[in-house]
Amino acid sequence: MAQAQREEEWAAWMRAAIDGDEAAYRMLLQALSSGLRAMVRRGFAQAGAPQGDVEDVVQETLLALHLKRNTWDPSQPLGPWVRAIARHKLIDALRRRGRRIHIPIEGVIDTLAAEEDRSGVDRHDAERLVDGLRGRQQEVVRAISLEGQSIRDVAQRLQMKEVAVRVALHRGLKALAALHQKDDE
Repeated sequence: MAQAQREEEWAAWMRAAIDGDEAAYRMLLQALSSGLRAMVRRGFAQAGAPQGDVEDVVQETLLALHLKRNTWDPSQPLGPWVRAIARHKLIDALRRRGRRIHIPIEGVIDTLAAEEDRSGVDRHDAERLVDGLRGRQQEVVRAISLEGQSIRDVAQRLQMKEVAVRVALHRGLKALAALHQKDDE
């Protein structure tokens, strides 16, 4: 089927959907989904972004189409309207992704274990900062970062799951960074 015919069929389904035809609306969404997936995959590939969020962007686009369906002018082709919304959702997703730096904690665990400090001054400063944390975060950060214990050992000792220890460590380190920044000001 040619693109023009396909878009005319989509437009007919959209008109019927706006008039309350649920079957036409379901067919429209199914037809649009595969094209949207391909478009979003291409956009992610061109941006060098991983393909993991493709389905999320497709779903966000379908939701936006649903919410904005009454803004479509039935005298105009449906394709450009759909592609414009999809392009904006893709750009939004890439912008969000660009602000988010993902560093897996597993990749830096070995660097977190502190070596013996020669002067004792840095260790004292680190301990003072860690003292500013509370509860489990303090215990986890102290054990892993200052004492060099493994996540598994800390999890067993504190009767926590390893994932919970990683989360506490991550949150503790984030809180430490904020405390350190406050001390520098």
